[in-house]
Amino acid sequence: MKVLFCVLPQLTHFYALVPVAWALRTAGNEVRVASTPGFTGAITRAGLTAVPLGHDPEPDPEDDTPEAQEALDALRRGLPKPYDLAEGTPSPADWTEERAEAYEMMVTYAFGEDNVPLLDGAVEFARAWRPDLVLWEPFTYSGALAAHACGAAHGRVLFGTDFLGVTHEWIGAHVPDDALTRWLTAMAARHGLPYADHLRAGHFTVDPLPPSLAVSADALPVQFVPYGGAAVVPPWVTRPLDRPRVALTLGTSATEYSGYTVNVRDILAALSTMDIEVVATIADPASLGTIPANARVVPYVPLDALAATCTAAIHHAGFGTLATFSRHGVPQLTLPYDFDAPLLARKLAEQGAGLTVHSDDATGPAVRDALTRLLTEPHFRSRARALREEIEAQPDPNALVSQLEQLTHKFRT
Repeated sequence: MKVLFCVLPQLTHFYALVPVAWALRTAGNEVRVASTPGFTGAITRAGLTAVPLGHDPEPDPEDDTPEAQEALDALRRGLPKPYDLAEGTPSPADWTEERAEAYEMMVTYAFGEDNVPLLDGAVEFARAWRPDLVLWEPFTYSGALAAHACGAAHGRVLFGTDFLGVTHEWIGAHVPDDALTRWLTAMAARHGLPYADHLRAGHFTVDPLPPSLAVSADALPVQFVPYGGAAVVPPWVTRPLDRPRVALTLGTSATEYSGYTVNVRDILAALSTMDIEVVATIADPASLGTIPANARVVPYVPLDALAATCTAAIHHAGFGTLATFSRHGVPQLTLPYDFDAPLLARKLAEQGAGLTVHSDDATGPAVRDALTRLLTEPHFRSRARALREEIEAQPDPNALVSQLEQLTHKFRT
């Protein structure tokens, strides 16, 4: 069958799609990945066939106004409104004017404006190529509309917690004339199509998080398989170790906040007295000055290879990072700072495989004390092994293919 993936030009979003795309391709299906032209290199480096459509988005202008800073600060506290509703059991009284206004902004910009560069091209291509199945990450509503235009089955592939789907489902049930439905109705009409409820979240959802970490109510499970782009494993990673290795990585998106949200130099200094090897991935190692004797600081190392050698990890609780260390059964100290990272970090701590300290409170001594617990209290290692087993029990992407084929036959028109 023909399978079209649609993704906004965002590496984190795309990387979660790649293992599923590989599985479909090696099973004999024709697979193409649509995004804007500037993203073509990322797609082809993954060994996939790119379809450059539309135009590249304009770079966001620098905005140092108090309102912009307030918005960034809100993200550092966790999920923005109204998506904080996904963290609990909301009632209709929770739909405040503030949440309604925030939702209008989200639909206008994160869905509407961000999809504009890809939308028309995706619909036109789908009508010409006629895929049987369209898979899209949850921000790329262009994929849903493209599938609707050609009668393809379609579904979302998550790259983190399903805070979008859970919140949108609640809003659809409790809020009349909601912003997402209005926008999808207008975009469908723009291409001569009627509105359909499946545009909101696809015919189905694929979730790579294990049940203990997921928030999706009803999703198709798939085993998380790490992919972080083209990479080379340096020889030192696999050399025998004479003491525990601890990874320190804060993600590639940290610079959105004008640098790391924790003091890396202080953390390394606090860990310098411990009998461990710290491997820190820092974008600009020279900025740290003198490096402690027990630390190795590098700009990048393939995370999957590094995780396999680690006794513990310290990181920002990004989906790919947290899931990679979880797959290797590594106890984790999370220092979350944005969007769904605090939620994911909390769920990891509740499962028992780690501890969490918000980045605002992540002083050197606080990190050292938490890491000491991870290394000395056996139950963290035990729960990390249980989480690894939970991940391994999920169907791998190859096993998912037959389920996707069945769903395609069910929903294709």
